[in-house]
Amino acid sequence: MAQLYTDGVLPGASAPRAGRATRLARRIAIAATIAVVGAGLAIAEPRVAAAHGPESVPDLAESLLDAVVNISTAQNVTAQRSVPRPQVPEGSPFQEFFDEFFNRQERSPDRPRRVQSLGSGFVLDGVEGIIVTNNHVIEGADEINVNFNDGTKLPAEVIGTDPKTDIAVLKVEPDAPLKAVSFGASEEMRVGEWVMAIGNPFGLGGTVTTGIVSARNRDINSGPYDNYLQTDASINRGNSGGPLFNAAGEVIGINTAIISPSGGSIGIGFAIPSSIATNVIAQLIEFGETRRGWLGVRIQEVTDEIAESLGMDAAEGALVAGITEGGPAEASGLEAGDVILEFNGQRVPEMRDLPRMVADTAVGEEVDVIVLRKGEEVTVQVTLGRLEEADVASADGTTPPGDEAPAATSMMGMTLAPMSDELRQQYSISEEVEGVVVTAVEEGSDAAEKRISAGDVVVEVAQEAVSTPADIRNRIEELKEDDRRLALLLISNAQGEVRFIPLPIEE
Repeated sequence: MAQLYTDGVLPGASAPRAGRATRLARRIAIAATIAVVGAGLAIAEPRVAAAHGPESVPDLAESLLDAVVNISTAQNVTAQRSVPRPQVPEGSPFQEFFDEFFNRQERSPDRPRRVQSLGSGFVLDGVEGIIVTNNHVIEGADEINVNFNDGTKLPAEVIGTDPKTDIAVLKVEPDAPLKAVSFGASEEMRVGEWVMAIGNPFGLGGTVTTGIVSARNRDINSGPYDNYLQTDASINRGNSGGPLFNAAGEVIGINTAIISPSGGSIGIGFAIPSSIATNVIAQLIEFGETRRGWLGVRIQEVTDEIAESLGMDAAEGALVAGITEGGPAEASGLEAGDVILEFNGQRVPEMRDLPRMVADTAVGEEVDVIVLRKGEEVTVQVTLGRLEEADVASADGTTPPGDEAPAATSMMGMTLAPMSDELRQQYSISEEVEGVVVTAVEEGSDAAEKRISAGDVVVEVAQEAVSTPADIRNRIEELKEDDRRLALLLISNAQGEVRFIPLPIEE
């Protein structure tokens, strides 16, 4: 089976921030803005020359090689010498032998060993000695050295790392200005355009390969902000952190992963686009860390069925499945069941686009969020918080069950009963969860196919809270009167984790 590979085996390091970094961060941000503006000017006319590559590949490669570096790291790892003690039958003649051997093993201290790793990188600022690579290349390293094309070797310190995008920024102290490269506009790249990768595959040193952009906006499930450029330019182990150039010699991607059954290149490589990298690198240089915007919602994909159940013409946007207590979304009035269609002036084509939009927005900025709420578009002003490493809370805010609980009933392939202390205990349902309990699911039904199971709780139907089976039936009848064929249910598990599920309405 093909697997996803990244280079580097050493875990995370941190180091002091570099001096004069704010000025460089500003230059990177300005360059990124100019590149994006330039992208907008070039879309109308196909860039034929760029698609076919530069006039001279050797000249371009020669001009870039000195700016690409090899990165070697080392780490002391404690070797685990002891092995598990086997179970020896009582009275065995080998008992004394095993006891002596394993007691000696347990008394012997574990011996550290030196583990080394190789990767690639590139010089972003030759005067300041700023170098960019992948986080996984230098993660956990005790020692980092940067090897240049002319044979120079310099120790490096870590300015900052961002595991979510797999980017790290290093600093060296050169005796003279280094050859540097600059970022180009990855958003301007079209599928089929020519690209060049330079790196350190298998520790062989500066190696040049060429290819094309095979695809854009690839999600390889490596993190929350996946938006990779895919290329067929040969990338192997050791290329991680190296640059992917366009025909003008600008860095439009940072090579970071491959898919391969053997660990070698089969023409499927991935690069972090410069549109994501520039903002992250600027923050790492200026602050030593990333400072991402935070909305405080848990979202899920808007499927065709969900779109139909909400009366939408097309499946787009991000469905709010939960609101974090005390977060920016709660303070602004966003609600579970809202579909975020537009964020800060940008349409949200798919669910996975929203986290990147929010993360790229400044902390504390007030933005307009357009949502679809009960069939109408509503604009909500949200002041973004700062994303921290915290769990996202589930949505709540349902109405309590009525005093008079009707008997259990069946509909839409489910047997439903009002919440009770007995059912709460039987299915270990959290005290915070309120709604109508699913006590059985008909085999082969749509509810079973959507993985609804006994012990789940129906919290809402069509964005209205329910507390009894009668509430659900009445809501279904209202949907029938509106000629709806699907009902959107908000389902909670016993722990309070919620998700939206569309089910066909029975005739």
